[in-house]
Amino acid sequence: MARKIPEINAGSMADIAFLLLIFWLVTTTMDTDTGIVRRLPPPPDPNTKPPDIKERNVFNVLVNKNDRLMVEGRVGDIRTLRAETKEFLSNPANKEDLPEKRLENIPGLGQFQVSKGIISLKNDRGTSYDMYIQVQNELTAAINELRDELSKQKFGVKFSDLSDKSAIDAIQKAIPVSISEAEPENIGGK
Repeated sequence: MARKIPEINAGSMADIAFLLLIFWLVTTTMDTDTGIVRRLPPPPDPNTKPPDIKERNVFNVLVNKNDRLMVEGRVGDIRTLRAETKEFLSNPANKEDLPEKRLENIPGLGQFQVSKGIISLKNDRGTSYDMYIQVQNELTAAINELRDELSKQKFGVKFSDLSDKSAIDAIQKAIPVSISEAEPENIGGK
């Protein structure tokens, strides 16, 4: 008579493997890539000459390799960048050294003075990622605060709380995101 080969009960091993898999799924985190949300403009037509931009319409922000901020040619501070940006873009007193405005008919808002202001951001190759993100956050926060103020004035709610697509479009046309970011280079600094 032939001898039977002993078998190993694998049922309990499968249970243990399943429990280890569940433990691994519960205890690990999956990092997701995040970034700065910006919609890029369409590529320029190579046959079209770029428009001339007056110096008064450009808000220059430079960050050197030592994470020092230069705003409009003078030493800046990250804590005041948001307020300076809001002042520049809104130009409430129509000062001659701040950006011009153009009158536009915006559906939902009517005739509105839209700033021709552009924020020009330039970083050194040695700028730290932390400083780069801080500057981006402050510039974006300035635009968001201006949009919130206009939205509250016209629609009674913050911009982020708007649900009507036409109201969102109107606020975005009235206060566009006009940030021009140059290719990083060696700016220097002490």
